[in-house]
Amino acid sequence: MKIINYRAFEGRNIYSHRKCIRLDVDLEGYSNIPSNKISYFTENLVNLIPELKKHRCGIDEDQGFVKRLKEGTYLAHICEHIIIALHNMINLDISYGKAREVSEEIYYLIFEYKYQKTAMAIARLSIDIINSLIMNRCINIDNRLNEIKKMLNNELIGPSTEAICNAAKRKGIPIIHINEHGIFQLGYGKYGKLIEATIGDNTKAIAVDIACDKLLTKKLLSSQCIPVAKGAKINNCLDLLIQSEAIGYPIVLKPQFGNQGKGVFLDIKNEKEALRIYKELRNNFKDIMVERYVQGNDYRVCVIDGEVIAVALRVPPSITGDGIRSVKELIKEFNEDSRRGEGHEKPLTKVKFNNELINSINSKGYSLNSILEKDKKLILRENANLSTGGMAIDCTDNICKENIDICKRAAKIVGLNICGIDICCEDISKPIKDSGVIVEINAAPGIRMHHYPSSGKERDVAGAIVDMMFKNSPKNIPVISITGTNGKTTTTRLIAHVLSMIGYNVGMTTTGGIYIDKQCIDKGDTTGFESALTVLLNKEVDVAVLETARGGIIKNGLGYDLADVGVITNITEDHLGLDGIETLEELSHVKSLIVEAVKAEGYSVLNADDPCSMSIIERAKGKLILFSKDRNNKYLQESLSNGGYGVYIYNDSIYVEKEKRIYHIANIREIPITFNGILEYNVENSLAACAALVGLEVDYCIISKGIKSFLSNEDHNPGRFNLYDLDGVKVILDYGHNIEGYKAVISGAKRMSYKNLIGVIGVPGDRLDENIIQLGQISGENFNKLYIKEDKDKRGRKTGEVANLLKSGVLKCGKEEASAEIILDEVEALSQAIDNASKEDLIIVFFEDYEPLLRLIKSKIDSKNIKEELA
Repeated sequence: MKIINYRAFEGRNIYSHRKCIRLDVDLEGYSNIPSNKISYFTENLVNLIPELKKHRCGIDEDQGFVKRLKEGTYLAHICEHIIIALHNMINLDISYGKAREVSEEIYYLIFEYKYQKTAMAIARLSIDIINSLIMNRCINIDNRLNEIKKMLNNELIGPSTEAICNAAKRKGIPIIHINEHGIFQLGYGKYGKLIEATIGDNTKAIAVDIACDKLLTKKLLSSQCIPVAKGAKINNCLDLLIQSEAIGYPIVLKPQFGNQGKGVFLDIKNEKEALRIYKELRNNFKDIMVERYVQGNDYRVCVIDGEVIAVALRVPPSITGDGIRSVKELIKEFNEDSRRGEGHEKPLTKVKFNNELINSINSKGYSLNSILEKDKKLILRENANLSTGGMAIDCTDNICKENIDICKRAAKIVGLNICGIDICCEDISKPIKDSGVIVEINAAPGIRMHHYPSSGKERDVAGAIVDMMFKNSPKNIPVISITGTNGKTTTTRLIAHVLSMIGYNVGMTTTGGIYIDKQCIDKGDTTGFESALTVLLNKEVDVAVLETARGGIIKNGLGYDLADVGVITNITEDHLGLDGIETLEELSHVKSLIVEAVKAEGYSVLNADDPCSMSIIERAKGKLILFSKDRNNKYLQESLSNGGYGVYIYNDSIYVEKEKRIYHIANIREIPITFNGILEYNVENSLAACAALVGLEVDYCIISKGIKSFLSNEDHNPGRFNLYDLDGVKVILDYGHNIEGYKAVISGAKRMSYKNLIGVIGVPGDRLDENIIQLGQISGENFNKLYIKEDKDKRGRKTGEVANLLKSGVLKCGKEEASAEIILDEVEALSQAIDNASKEDLIIVFFEDYEPLLRLIKSKIDSKNIKEELA
């Protein structure tokens, strides 16, 4: 068994609405060999991974999967279960997976993941386990899992960041993971907020700098009569002795700029000890300070947006002797607590064996090998940070009003909107002015202690942070996602046009490029995952209008979480045979993701005239808006009777109806892109756009004004039935690139007046041969003269291959050889068509690259104008 390909989906996708990986595997001759036909396979596998005994595998009984193994199940299915089990063994809670056959010996596995690199390492281990069992070879699973755990620790986002992201999700705010260093955006567009750990994008940089400088913080607080421990910076050994004498022993030595309790030495009682520790600190830290040691408990007060949200008593790690075991053995037992993990992976952290730990133990007269007396309590570290093994007890209800006021003042003095204030005092319920001090103020404070206290009430600090970040703004911008076989680009542009008229800064993705406030920032087919992210991360965008193509959905899933409005214009045969999509039913499943990923309070817009769209109506989420060219459409009428919206044509006008209230929008002849109603597909696109705008609660008068002012030209709708007049020869540029697209454009053109209908035709090379031939036949039946060109991007075809298939289709309908001329370059083909045309002829170009053709047409218009001026 081996991996031949994989694809990771970060968001909702055609396999799952969760993050998942598709793993393509080759079973190498074992596709039809079940587990019970492989010697000792089941016994050895279960012994190797006992976690598999917990899998019920669809059988409502204990050890359901083990039963399947004994009865005989197949390797792809087994691999899926191993992957899930290994994730669970390293404390990653995933449960979703499935396996499907692609072809003989080739299967794909889908499994949920949290961390991509870790997940792929687990997948590779899973396959190695299966191969080792088949080949009867040993495999050291423990060593491999330990390596994977190290990888996981590098991938893990911090518990504070994770808590904030989870709080945002609970509040309906989507999350974008921007990079591997733990920076996330909460929300989209102009309302998106960046967060890194517990530093928000409205946290002042200068306030963070102040908090990082412990001496500067102390000076500012002291200036405002906030109690702090007396302290000073140390420049050398003599300075240390002078300052320590002035402050008075015991003292504290620590870095001036530090975090997580690193390099902090407490309760230093004499000069000798102070000099030893100072020399050690100089090896690791540049700036060192001394301050008076204050006896008392270690409290952390979390202040968010000027309010005290949580208070915790931090207790340093300690062990209690039994008179038998060594300090080292007792620490190892201490670390075996299931709540403790490496770094921040669990609520508590294991105590690390390092120099600081050894020095702390030595200072109390013990070593790692010492036998600790029975009932003797040994404090392992003087500081109580969770990152060094401490634990926390919630005391939020105990802090007195005087201390609350002092903490609120302290946060304002430093200027932090999110901070952790460390207080040393005997009892937080008594004013610290009498017997306590603020030790330091922390920017980016860890909030794990408040969410997972060892005892006491959990405090939703993350929720308070999210509430603060969004208190003066909406939680998100509207997102509209549009897909379909035909019409999605025009529908997208029309929606964006109307929203721009209102005054919104629209971020739009289309097959022509990415637009921010009508400015194209990237050209090309930008209808996938990354293009959507470009819009959603842009801080200028008021509303996102995203054309979302089939290819992007299949390859990367959705670039957004949930849409306010999801639109499917239609679903017809196109791209079949690509990416494993062979049937209309499968294509419908792909496109249905757009309406499955709609908010509960949002709207799914569907074409009631399209049978495939109606076949997926049950999958649509939110509320329904159906559109139809027929007021009496049965699906439309059923939806209206259920209290839904309907958008339809009646007496050549677009109407919106809900609960028997009917509103006139526009006569179709007033809508420029319909060309006085002759372009039926643009009537449908206008209906789809109108329905989407209704879902956004846009005023009907604005919708009417918008669709009446949207033009079929290079400014509003480039490359979509753009009509040019070259001294009596009319040229239409259109992106029609499939059977239904060709039929729709030709049908509209044939309702116009012309002498001869001339076609410049081509089609992408990734279409099926029979579809290419059929397009040639359709063209031969409708055009008087044809110029056959090819796309520059052959998509795997040989030069001339597509053109010859098209010509064979043309000749199939009885056309003469001379009526179809092959000119592979589309600019040259159009130039020849124009030069050979007569007045009143109409040329239709189904293009690949719009701009070169536009330049050609304009150059010919300019040339004609110059000739007229010279004459």
